[in-house]
Amino acid sequence: MYYKFSSFTQKLVGALPTEAYHPQGLRPSVYSEAPVTIFSSPTKLSADSSSAAGYLGKNRVPELQKLFQKSDGIPVHLKRGVPDRLLYRTTMALTLGGTIYCLIALYLAAQPKKK
Repeated sequence: MYYKFSSFTQKLVGALPTEAYHPQGLRPSVYSEAPVTIFSSPTKLSADSSSAAGYLGKNRVPELQKLFQKSDGIPVHLKRGVPDRLLYRTTMALTLGGTIYCLIALYLAAQPKKK
């Protein structure tokens, strides 16, 4: 027995083998005629193509690659100096504080209620 999903009843229903092998929306991509072109007019190019890329700024990837690939014994997450250290220490403090808070909340929840 073959089944397919019925969009009307939202359940599986019996189906012919051809319907089960080609569900709704997944028909073979052989067309008898060419599809209609949506954008038949060519796109307009800007007068100055160099001004279109001017907003990108300086490419800093090569200098960052040199910084992060340098083997100086510093972990990658601390290579950019003070901002990285500040973010790392803040994250560790919040993690430790959250862990302590959860342990205290679990301890208080485990205590019997006083009457």
